[in-house]
Amino acid sequence: MNKINELFKTKKAEILSIYFTAGFPKLDDTTHVIKALQANGVDMIEVGIPFSDPMADGPVIQDSGSIALRNGMTLKLLFSQLAAIKHEVQIPLILMGYLNSVMHYGFEQFCQDSVASGISGMIIPDLPFKDYLETYKPIADKYDLKIIMLITPATSEERIRLIDAHTEGFIYMVSAASTTGAKNAFDTPTLDYFRRIHAMQLKNPRLIGFGISNRETLQAAFANASGAIIGSKFITLLAQGDIDLAVHTLLLYK
Repeated sequence: MNKINELFKTKKAEILSIYFTAGFPKLDDTTHVIKALQANGVDMIEVGIPFSDPMADGPVIQDSGSIALRNGMTLKLLFSQLAAIKHEVQIPLILMGYLNSVMHYGFEQFCQDSVASGISGMIIPDLPFKDYLETYKPIADKYDLKIIMLITPATSEERIRLIDAHTEGFIYMVSAASTTGAKNAFDTPTLDYFRRIHAMQLKNPRLIGFGISNRETLQAAFANASGAIIGSKFITLLAQGDIDLAVHTLLLYK
C-alpha cells in the first residue's frame, strides 16, 4: 500500500506534515532534516524542489529556494540524496515542485526516480487539472504515486468534488487564496471556509496548509481537518542553522 494511504488509514486526526526546501540551508542538509523530523514523530514530509520562479510560495520559501539553487541543488542530486536514505525512512515523503522542472526532467523518468528514492507522492501546484487527468495521472498511477491537488477558498464546489473524485491520498486545503507565509491566527472567513469544506463530506482526508505558524493556527487546523502542513515557519527556524533545534522548537506547537 502507498505510504500516504497507509498513514491516513491508520491515523485519522492531528497528522503533522512538514515542508522544507531540499538543499537548504546547506546542500547536504536534506537527509539530516528528514531523519530529524522522522525521529521526532512527524507523520509526513514534503520535500521542496527549489525553483527560480515559485509562484505559490511566499518570500521565506522563495529565499530558501534561491539559496538551495546557489548551493548547487538539482533534481538529479536530490534523488541521489533521497535514495541514500530510502531504507531508513518509514514515513511518507512527498515531492513538491513546479511543472517546468518536472517536464524538463521528463515525467515518466521523474516517476521512476521518485519510486527508486522512496517517494510516495507529489504536489505540482501549477499542473492544470485537465492535463493531470489526461496525461499525468495514468503515468503516476502506474508507479503508485499520488498526485495531490490543492483547493483554496475560491475553488468552486463543483471543482472540489471533481478533484475529490479523481485523486487519492489527501486534499491540500490552502487556508487563503495567496502565497505561503506565517499567520498569527485564522480569521472568521477562513474558519467558515474550513467548516464549509468539512460539511461537504469528501471521501479524501484533508490537510490544511499556508499560515500554520504557532500553536493557535496548528490547533485550528487540527480541529477542522485531518491535520496540518507547516512550511514557512519551519524554513525560518532552519535558517538559524541548527536542524535539531528547529525541529524541537516547531514541535512545541503541538
